[in-house]
Amino acid sequence: MARMAVLLSGGVDSSVALHLMHRQGHELEAFYLKVWLEDELEYLGQCPWEEDLEYIEKICRPLGIPLHVVPIQQDYWQRVIAHSLEEIRAGRTPNPDMLCNSRIKFGAFLDQIDSAFDKVVTGHYAATIQKDGITFLKRVADPIKDQTYFLAHLTQEQLSRAHFPIGAYVKSEIRQMAQDWQLPNQDRPDSQGLCFLGKIRFRDFVRHHMGEKPGPYINLDTGETVGEHQGYWFYTIGQRHGLGLSHGPWFVAGRDIAQNIIYISNTYYDPGKERRELWVGRLNWLSGYHPQKESMQVKLRHGPKIHDCEIEPQGDRLFVRLRANDQGIAAGQYAVFYQEGICLGCGMILEDQIKDLTV
Repeated sequence: MARMAVLLSGGVDSSVALHLMHRQGHELEAFYLKVWLEDELEYLGQCPWEEDLEYIEKICRPLGIPLHVVPIQQDYWQRVIAHSLEEIRAGRTPNPDMLCNSRIKFGAFLDQIDSAFDKVVTGHYAATIQKDGITFLKRVADPIKDQTYFLAHLTQEQLSRAHFPIGAYVKSEIRQMAQDWQLPNQDRPDSQGLCFLGKIRFRDFVRHHMGEKPGPYINLDTGETVGEHQGYWFYTIGQRHGLGLSHGPWFVAGRDIAQNIIYISNTYYDPGKERRELWVGRLNWLSGYHPQKESMQVKLRHGPKIHDCEIEPQGDRLFVRLRANDQGIAAGQYAVFYQEGICLGCGMILEDQIKDLTV
């Protein structure tokens, strides 16, 4: 049996993962990563870490599994938050949850435990398979819960140390197991926010650090100024909610970062407006894969939607052409690539092509 470090969040998914590993007889120790930001909480609200910990203690105590609370705030600030704020200032839409996996859960934490544990167990809906000595990431049966998108930034070394016990189940089965085992968090709602913010709204977090910078909304179709926004960093391509404009629906169709202009449109989602080409850089291939000009599939955000696409390597970038339109292509987000259900890796969507597509 293996010696495993189990990362617990207080939610039902990681708790069921712990129970599954315990029932298989593995040697387990549980860890709670304390990533909440004290300065932000002082100004913005409450983080549920104390409530999380109460649930976790009730999960571990009956099983006799040691529980460790790991303060990792400084690493989180340096490796995830500071980077995310830099991306926002540059006009890109970062993905802190993806970086949390590669830089914290399987980064800073893995560095701390070193070789003391064979595997790091999490409650992600994902699976791994071995082929020719290489660990591959595989999509799971539940297309809505599948979280391979958020794990595509891992390295091969990190992925080889990961174990995802709940990937073989759908959410309803996880809830049923939690009820059968009478887990105290069996009915606890899933977390919907970013992992470092708790109950704090992302918009409030950005405002706290970056303030506001009023600028014009310009109708992309007419060139008319139709209102005032609060700063380009609050908006992303395809956004509909939070614009504060009447006579909608309005969508964010483009951004001029240098002039702090937000371009909006009533007709952004018209089928005739073709948005299916993008450039992807900062590439990370999970198993050293080097693609040629070929067909595959790509996700541009977490969720069930996946596009058929053609890719063409151009130096250290990829040119990607989707077979169908996608109006939510946003610079700074990640494109995650798949073939036959296997996740090959990811790259960041680059801003130069986004500007050509939307303005």
